[in-house]
Amino acid sequence: MARILSTVCLCLCLLVIDARPPEAKGQGKDRVYDQDLSEEEHFKEGEEHNAEYDHDAFLGKEKKKFDELTPEESKERLGKIVDRIDKDNDGKITRKELEDWIKFTSKRYVFEDVDRQWEQLKKIERSHMTLEERYVDKKEIDPNGAIGWELYKNMTYGYIPEEDDYEYKDMLKRDKRRWEMADIDKDNKISKEEYTAMLHPEEYDHMKDVVVDETLEDIDKDGDGVVSIDEYLGDLYPESEKEKDKEEPEWVKTEREHFRDFRDKNKDGKMDRDEVKDWIIPPDYDHVEAEARHLIREADKDEDDMLTKEEILDKHDVFVGSQATDFGEALTRHDEF
Repeated sequence: MARILSTVCLCLCLLVIDARPPEAKGQGKDRVYDQDLSEEEHFKEGEEHNAEYDHDAFLGKEKKKFDELTPEESKERLGKIVDRIDKDNDGKITRKELEDWIKFTSKRYVFEDVDRQWEQLKKIERSHMTLEERYVDKKEIDPNGAIGWELYKNMTYGYIPEEDDYEYKDMLKRDKRRWEMADIDKDNKISKEEYTAMLHPEEYDHMKDVVVDETLEDIDKDGDGVVSIDEYLGDLYPESEKEKDKEEPEWVKTEREHFRDFRDKNKDGKMDRDEVKDWIIPPDYDHVEAEARHLIREADKDEDDMLTKEEILDKHDVFVGSQATDFGEALTRHDEF
């Protein structure tokens, strides 16, 4: 009975606190961590620039709200955003300030996810306090206080009987490795910022080796340290899917070609560690820098490589758009009231 209860508790904890990286988009099990800033294509057919990409990159999840505004309303809100971007309040938006803003909007989902899970950790931490600590010592939990490994492990996995330990040792090993890599000051505690790196290692340069290690562990079935074409396709296209299909889908054939032409760079028939890293964390293009350059080029009237609020507001359609006027939604909305 105790064993069943401990397993149930563990499952509930893992539903709340999941330190595994999110699956990327795509058919099959796509392991590439997409660095793009929007699901929109940056350029449409014929190399025509797609303004919706800019709006997604600049606004992130706030884009939907701006789509419902009139041009006047969107300009007013855009002005407030510009004030937030201008960190030093000098009236000029530098490329660095614009890049920082785009990074913030693209990672907002990460911060919201961490906020939610950190709050849950702190609630569990408080529940582990003794009655004396709560009511006699009146001890308070510091919402920003670092968490130690033993406390984190117990809060996440609960009590694991020795006979069940083998079921969770791989998960514990992964978590411990992430923990040690995220613990920059090596005090065996992690702050909220370090926990963010642990939870989303793909977003931090010093954590990317962990992502590669975990990918290799998942795919390299024979443990030889490299990924063969069969292991690569086996991860994307498992046996259960093969049984459903009468013949190999076109996307699988395309992946075979990608492995041969792009993934296996030294043409030795397998992906080594560096090639796996280049596959799942593409290194060759900085979407944030490219988008910041593009936005400045679009709005920089005096060509000083910086933007004023006036320059941005004059080109508000580039930064935030306004579908309300494009499709007559503003008129429809006003008719309803």
